Amino acid sequence: MATNFDDAYLARGAHISAETVNANNEYFARYPNNWARIRGMIREPAAEMLGTMILTLVGTAGNCQFVLSSNNGVASSQRGDYLSPSFGWACSVSLGTWVAGGVSGGHVNPVVTLCMAIFRGFPWRKVPGYVLGQLIGAWAGALLVFANYFHAIDIFEGKKGRRTLKTGSLVGTYALDYMPATNCFSDEFIGTFILLLVVFAVTDKRNGPPPPGLVPLVVFITILGIAVAFGMQTGSAVNPARDLGPRIMTPMVGYGWKVFNYRSQYWIWSPLLGSICGGLVASFLYDSLTNLGPESFINAPNESARREALRAKKAEAPLDPNLKIGGNHGVREA
Repeated sequence: MATNFDDAYLARGAHISAETVNANNEYFARYPNNWARIRGMIREPAAEMLGTMILTLVGTAGNCQFVLSSNNGVASSQRGDYLSPSFGWACSVSLGTWVAGGVSGGHVNPVVTLCMAIFRGFPWRKVPGYVLGQLIGAWAGALLVFANYFHAIDIFEGKKGRRTLKTGSLVGTYALDYMPATNCFSDEFIGTFILLLVVFAVTDKRNGPPPPGLVPLVVFITILGIAVAFGMQTGSAVNPARDLGPRIMTPMVGYGWKVFNYRSQYWIWSPLLGSICGGLVASFLYDSLTNLGPESFINAPNESARREALRAKKAEAPLDPNLKIGGNHGVREA
């Protein structure tokens, strides 16, 4: 990065000359002040936090507007139909991806981060920060939605301060009563399987990927398809942070611990484990069957391939200029 600092810029807060700054151009261009150094350490997890906050904020607000407006005390008529929250979630995930994409890669989903670490060489040291940022972002987004809609929630519940799962489900995911445990798991498994299969396809350079700026558009189409086809029975979290962050928020605003005890810790074995397993299986199948790139451990060369590569490298190595080839005597020193 080539940035020249003039005296006017330096006069705002630094007491060193422009010549000194420009002598250390690369460092000062990245860290012109103390906050810039701090930002450098938290920038990627913070981008994941903001992206996941937008994801949860827009998506759960769409749920609230559609469901709460069905009560005549909240609105004169219902705002939208089943497609409304489906489009809301498609918009929310694509917007979250856009917000974080150029900084952190726009994972906005712990399953994406985990699969990228296992199959794409994403640094494991970054995984905890990404996941923590995603959880905080989802928690904050749900809290903002509750703060915006709590008057309508009171009316919908029929009593000020009453909090039940019929409104808790506006920000978290809960299965329909008839759904057995295995079906709940498989519903989340299938949805996340589809999501990760598409994510790996659009980030595969050998599979005709879209330009980077259009990846969120692909995400929009994918989430819309999942929501329309699989959203009814479990709410299709397909993202542990999108479910766990709001679920952590709800006891803080009066819903109590029933949100965690629901159906023998449903949140663990369906939106958490179901999503993780679906993503891992999709990633493994994609790399096993279609990916040809060296970035996946599945395509790592075996011992014989490594020996052959080393032999070819030695064969292509240039001769030592100090060596001469002479007659029938082979190679001799100059």
